[in-house]
Amino acid sequence: MARRAYSPKEVLAKKYKILPWGPEWSVPFGEVPENETWFISGSSSSGKSSFVMQLAKELCKYGTVLYQSYEEGVGMSFQKRIKQEKMNEVQGRFRTVVGDSYDEFVERLRRPKSAKFVIVDSFQESHFTYEEVEELIKRFPRKGFIFISQEHKGLPSGRAAGRLKYKAGIKIRVSGYKAYCQGRFTTNPETCFTIWEEGILRTSNDI
Repeated sequence: MARRAYSPKEVLAKKYKILPWGPEWSVPFGEVPENETWFISGSSSSGKSSFVMQLAKELCKYGTVLYQSYEEGVGMSFQKRIKQEKMNEVQGRFRTVVGDSYDEFVERLRRPKSAKFVIVDSFQESHFTYEEVEELIKRFPRKGFIFISQEHKGLPSGRAAGRLKYKAGIKIRVSGYKAYCQGRFTTNPETCFTIWEEGILRTSNDI
């Protein structure tokens, strides 16, 4: 059976819930639908993990956040970022899970009042296939999924990660403690989100 074709009027009539964040976030990333798919990549020690935690804290203002910590678990480095970003301030809206299988992950998201925003860190360590990610997005269309990706030589590590980057509406690359948006919603591609000012100064050899 052929899929439905939409008229311009029907497309324009569609309504989307936009993240109501302030200029610190809206200038570099734009007006982002709450249920958009994110893809965040960056090399090791670039500030990527700190950015993800800062993003998680911001998203807690708009709904509950589930952080699937496949790569680090809840080890010392993860604990340090929890403390650094003062995640205790969003105690009731932020939860971390370690090591769910795909089926366990789906079952968790099916529960009543499950998280509105879901972070998968990292896509590679989750061992999800690209097809499984597609199924997640289709099955839970009201949720915002944020996938974190490892890199190899400046590119997402693995073919599946490359495909996922193209699918995501928000594509962010972190470099030198700055987050640059390469997605569909930004109107200021030359701007960036500052993750850690002192880190930028250090990597710029200004101090």
